[in-house]
Amino acid sequence: MNPNKALWEKGDFTKIAAAMRESGEELVESLGVKDGMDILDLGCGDGTTAVPAAQRGAHVLGVDIAENLVAAGNARAAAAGLSNLRFQEGDASDLRGLADGSFDLVVSIFGAMFAPRPFDVAKEMVRVTRSGGCIVMGNWIPGDPTLIAQVLKTSAAYTPPPPEGFISPVTWGIEETVRERFAAAGVPADNIVCERATYVFRCPAPPSELLETFKQYYGPTMNAFEAASKDGRADQLEAELTQLFEGHNRAGADRTEIPATFLKVTVAKP
Repeated sequence: MNPNKALWEKGDFTKIAAAMRESGEELVESLGVKDGMDILDLGCGDGTTAVPAAQRGAHVLGVDIAENLVAAGNARAAAAGLSNLRFQEGDASDLRGLADGSFDLVVSIFGAMFAPRPFDVAKEMVRVTRSGGCIVMGNWIPGDPTLIAQVLKTSAAYTPPPPEGFISPVTWGIEETVRERFAAAGVPADNIVCERATYVFRCPAPPSELLETFKQYYGPTMNAFEAASKDGRADQLEAELTQLFEGHNRAGADRTEIPATFLKVTVAKP
């Protein structure tokens, strides 16, 4: 099986996404989504940004590598009565079946960054965007002190080394690297804007409950705990993550509100 597919089908990202809904709404609001726009949400999960985009009248296609998340997204669309939203399986580095210039806006919030072959990912996103259209990515930043970058860094420290040739997903959080990838896809430098932005994880429960959700349902954290359990370091990993979640929580003891910084990339297709 494709290791990327296996990673995201391993848990149940819908459980994590529940803490991301409000920021997803805010992000879509900032994009100026209009009635009748054609939008591709790449690495869409169960629709944290796809659903609010469709609710604003856009025609939205969500594409994700994980079969379970596609099924969850289609269930959400049906429950919301959104006939202008559908989800299908696909690989961000090979969008076969999607025609050139099909979308006014291509969005990928913490999704396509995890796909293999990043230069192919950039090329495919540019290819399916219409001339005059736009690509917006949200990517976690390597070494950033906020939540998800630290979750990924900590998890990686407890798991076996990746295979030879592996390119870390968080390289999409480095501005120079992002510019190199889109330049190779034919985008002029002046058409690429990178800025730091904030996503907030919210949960009506203590940070310990959000951490437990990550432990049980988030692929990278699940892998880390499995590896740590084999060499007797599970308690150490739990202690590190507990300190991280509790230390970054800016709500009270009974609620969770943790900001996470990301690189927002906006690409205007010539």
